[in-house]
Formats: sequence, structure tokens, C-alpha cells
Amino acid sequence: MTGGKATHPTLLVVGAGGQIGREFPRAPGASRFVLSLLDRRALDIREQNAIAAALERIRPAAVINAAAYTAVDRAEADEVTCFAVNRDGARNLALACAAFGVPLIHISTDYVFDGRKLGAYVEDDPIAPLGIYGRSKAEGEMAVRAEVPQHVILRTAWIFGVHGKNFVKTMLHLGAEHNVIRVVDDQRGCPTAAGDIAAAILHIARRLLLEGTGSYGTFHFAGQGATTWFGFAEAIFDLAARFGQSKPKLVPILTSDYPTPARRPSHSVLDCAAFTTTFGLSPPLWRDSLEAIMGELISMNEAARAR
Repeated sequence: MTGGKATHPTLLVVGAGGQIGREFPRAPGASRFVLSLLDRRALDIREQNAIAAALERIRPAAVINAAAYTAVDRAEADEVTCFAVNRDGARNLALACAAFGVPLIHISTDYVFDGRKLGAYVEDDPIAPLGIYGRSKAEGEMAVRAEVPQHVILRTAWIFGVHGKNFVKTMLHLGAEHNVIRVVDDQRGCPTAAGDIAAAILHIARRLLLEGTGSYGTFHFAGQGATTWFGFAEAIFDLAARFGQSKPKLVPILTSDYPTPARRPSHSVLDCAAFTTTFGLSPPLWRDSLEAIMGELISMNEAARAR
């Protein structure tokens, strides 16, 4: 547990061992709260009784659900587990929050959309997930809306950071081993730093719990600016070169050239205007966040090699 004074509201962060969960203690605004951080070993959201016991013990002012099954391709062959976490786990949390009278802030995904819209997706656009992961998250959203009136569902996209598995770390690993890397260039979205998501959620909590402003509902939050996976990779290696790292040759390919078990939306750019209007915060430019994270990752890698 980390946080400020005992009089500060307590936030229960479920899934605290993941990419986003690990960012909360160091995110801007963390000192305004007492953070109770529970990873999967400490609290499995598939266990309703365990959730109730945790809320009874911690008595949070709000719950943040950063827990999720995120292995998009593996989900196609592991549907039962994926739905148990992303749908049933979300419902379990929502039921417990409703019973204890506390709000739930729940993280969702751009994969609830099919990618056929030409423009950016707004919150009330029809959902049409293409795969098991997207379906499980869509049904998790429905469960949250049905079970707890005080909820914020925050859809985000293309998460990257210093922790866990993500595209940035994969590219740096591949770049260290290969001179040529083929990268998909016909899927378009908004890269989003895990730390920016954590900061946005703490900002939401501050508005709702400390200031009595903002509102509940579904919102989009993703890095400003859209790109393809190929464009994202180019930005990663341009920055890596500035830090003295080698730059492989990048070859743009089509999705059909790199088949995967799960289909991805070809265009899942998120319109974040409603979030900015409601909470008074604009998402950072993804390129700015990438630069900060690249510096941290390369420093971490150099320190590891020096040991």
C-alpha cells in the first residue's frame, strides 16, 4: 500500500501487477489518495467472495479495474478463461461495488469496434468486436453498466510502457536480433502510454471523489495522433537511434501477409473529445510519451547489461 495521509480517499486498484496497474504509484496525482494495490495473486476477480472480502477489509472510496485477460491471439483458443476474467470478473467487481456503494472505474478497449468506420470512433458508435478478446471486453462493459450505476468505463488502445509485454519492447528486442523487420502498415490506431492511462484515471477519481465534478459513463482516452503499427515502429527506432541504438530496416506489410489467430480492427482511432470536455484533461501526444518511455527503457537495459 502506498499513498498520502490517512484522511485521503482509498482507491483499490485491482490488477496492480499489469502494465497500467504498476504505473499508479508513480503517476501524477497519486499523493492525493491512499492506493491499495492488489495483483492477481492477491485478488482473483473471478472469485466473488474474495472481492467482497477485499472491499470489506479495505473499504475503498472507489475501485479501479486494471485486471484483464489481454492475450488477444491466445484468447481465440482460450475463450472460457478470457470471458471468465473480462466479462465475469468485471461483473463480479460491479456487483461488489454496487453492494458497498462505491464507484467502479473500468478499463476497456478499442477492440470492441470492428474498424470499418472511416473516422474516429465516438463513445456511442455501435460496437462489433471481431474476436474473442473484443467480445469479452464488450460484454464486460455491458455487465458494468447493468450492475453498478456509478461507473466510468474508459476505453483505450495500443498500450505501451516500461512494464509487461507490449509493442515497444517487442520492437526493441527484435531490433537487437534482426537487420530487417516486417511490420503491418494497414491497421491504424492510437498508441497510448500506460502511465498516461493511470494518470487519467487518478484525474477522474480526483474529479469525482474530491471535487464532485465530472460525470459517470463511457469515455475514450488514447494518445493524441493516429498511426499504423509500421509508423509506430518507425518512431520507436528513430528514437532508439538518437539514444545510440542500431536501427533495422523496416518493411511495411499488409495484415494478410502476417496472419494471426485473432482478427484486429483495421481502423480503431478513438475520439477523446468527450473525455476532455467532461474531465478537463487532454490526452498527451503519443510521440511525446514514447520519447519519455524510450529513454527509461534504454536506461533500464543499459543498467541490466552493466550488472
